Amino acid sequence: MNARGRSGFGKQSGPGNKQEPSPAEAQLSPEARARLRALRSMGLDDDDEFGDEGDRDDLLDVPGGVRLQKVLAAAGVGSRRHCEELIGAGRVEVDGQVVRRFGARVDPENQVIKVDGKRIPSRQDIAYLAFNKPRGVLTAMSDDRGRKTIVDFLGDRAERLFHVGRLDYDTEGLMLLTNDGELAHRLAHPSYEVAKTYWAEVPGPVPRDLGRRLQAGVELEDGLAVADKFRVLEQSGNRAMVEITLHEGRKHIVRRMLAEVGHPVSRLLRTTVGPVKLGSLRPGATRDLTVKEIGELYAAVGL
Repeated sequence: MNARGRSGFGKQSGPGNKQEPSPAEAQLSPEARARLRALRSMGLDDDDEFGDEGDRDDLLDVPGGVRLQKVLAAAGVGSRRHCEELIGAGRVEVDGQVVRRFGARVDPENQVIKVDGKRIPSRQDIAYLAFNKPRGVLTAMSDDRGRKTIVDFLGDRAERLFHVGRLDYDTEGLMLLTNDGELAHRLAHPSYEVAKTYWAEVPGPVPRDLGRRLQAGVELEDGLAVADKFRVLEQSGNRAMVEITLHEGRKHIVRRMLAEVGHPVSRLLRTTVGPVKLGSLRPGATRDLTVKEIGELYAAVGL
């Protein structure tokens, strides 16, 4: 399994559990379970020929393609056995068509493959990262003034990565990095309305009606800005920590909104982008997105 980790697409079968079928395998017809047992008993692997005439479909095998269960396993969906079970249960689609053949050959570079309706990252040359940008780091890959940029935290990665959207120099927190150009473009485009959540430190106390005012909309010099959600996380004396969620990405939008209502931001941290959460990722660190997170990002922008 690669660094993308497990997807949460069903439950892994435990070692040595050969008598009792897993939950996914139990969904197969008796005939399909018998064929699956026969395949394993013959010791066949993904490079052996195995036809499943009882569960044919109209998907044409790609000449020289890769077996579907091998692509799923390489993407981090699960073990090859688990991937066979997903295929047999009808939970895998290729280019919009359900495929139940364990031996189907596909092109992971060009075909869209989904598990449970969520697209998987089948191309092995594409990277999807979460990055915790520290304060005082420029959202750029280089800077002629010698300031620290994102690239200073990426080590010797071979991919040419794009940052999805921007965080200003003094804002910290979650950024997404990828070399999937179409996904990056859609995530950053305002028409897809991908929600982002921030924690902001502001002067307190915070009046009870502030959330209602922000959700009703604040008039800025470039138009109305509306918060999707707002809540006070904590407040003590003259300081407060608030959480605000919105789906637009105009420059300094959170800082400008809170300043307009009388609560200028002294510290700003982004905690989520769509389904991806910052969690415990330390400042300056990156992690690979999970298959589940990638699938949910694709779904959020209609891919």
